[in-house]
Amino acid sequence: MIEALAPTRIDLAGGTVDIWPLYLFHPGARTINFAVDLFARCTIVERSDDVVVITSKDTSEVVETTLEGLEQEGRLELLVRLLKFFRPAVGLELTTDCAAPAGSGLGGSSALNVAVCSALNAFTLRGYSEQQLLTIAKNIETQVIRVPAGEQDYYPAMFGGVCSIQLEITGVTCKQLLIDSALLDSRFVLCYTGKPHFSGTNNWEIFKKYIDGDSEIRAHFTRIVDISLRMEQAVCSADIDAMAKLLDEEWQVRKKLASGVTTPMIERLVEVARASGALGAKVCGAGGGGCVVFIAAEGRKAELTAALLKAGGEVLDCRLQPKGVQVTSRAACE
Repeated sequence: MIEALAPTRIDLAGGTVDIWPLYLFHPGARTINFAVDLFARCTIVERSDDVVVITSKDTSEVVETTLEGLEQEGRLELLVRLLKFFRPAVGLELTTDCAAPAGSGLGGSSALNVAVCSALNAFTLRGYSEQQLLTIAKNIETQVIRVPAGEQDYYPAMFGGVCSIQLEITGVTCKQLLIDSALLDSRFVLCYTGKPHFSGTNNWEIFKKYIDGDSEIRAHFTRIVDISLRMEQAVCSADIDAMAKLLDEEWQVRKKLASGVTTPMIERLVEVARASGALGAKVCGAGGGGCVVFIAAEGRKAELTAALLKAGGEVLDCRLQPKGVQVTSRAACE
């Protein structure tokens, strides 16, 4: 049996800029995020026949077919496409689930993608490198969502820690930023709004406006890139108060990118949070629902958490995850 666990992520600054080719128009573009221990999980158990059983615990869907039947299968498209790409030689039972809520804006689908790619790479002995797996995951997810996919979600899932995703002409790389995990954990609060989002909708609207030459959108991107550069410096300096200020600054710009980025529920949670010790707040991912990350004033995390719960939010218990995807293999009978 093969098992793979990949962390999800909280993005601090620079989201949407990570969609090719938008970052090519902004020298120094980067996205800053960090992995959290809300894991996406994939397990694979080998069978002695050619039957393939795919179980998605998140959606409560089960697909049973054969290796040959995968070619005609239309359900659970991402998992089926990954199986067709890796071409296992024997039947298997593949099971997935994710601790992050569906549509949370935490990159759950991409983390799950990385977990499945890593598990199938080990199961089939394909020998793809980490960078190759990132490319495979991104390209196959793009085939499924049918709009351009960003770069940022795959890197914390693969490498963990605090990431500065460097978006350059020569390619995309991940620079690890060092910060005391206990310090960061003592100040951030992650809250689910109860409403899922679909990142492709907002991002596609923004993408089209940018490519069509919308000057306001391009100006907002320039500001977001500048904020991302300063956010990297704040992280490296372990200046949590500065990080909170920049988080807030990014959120104010991000809301101008598209009308669907914020919602009445998000605005209400942010208002409650500001009165209860939050120094900064920003929606995770593309917005329109999902999660909001808050940075509390020193010593006020408990107060902030209680206020968000009272306001109807769902506070998710999570911490910075220093490691990326972890793949283990053991006998299925253990």
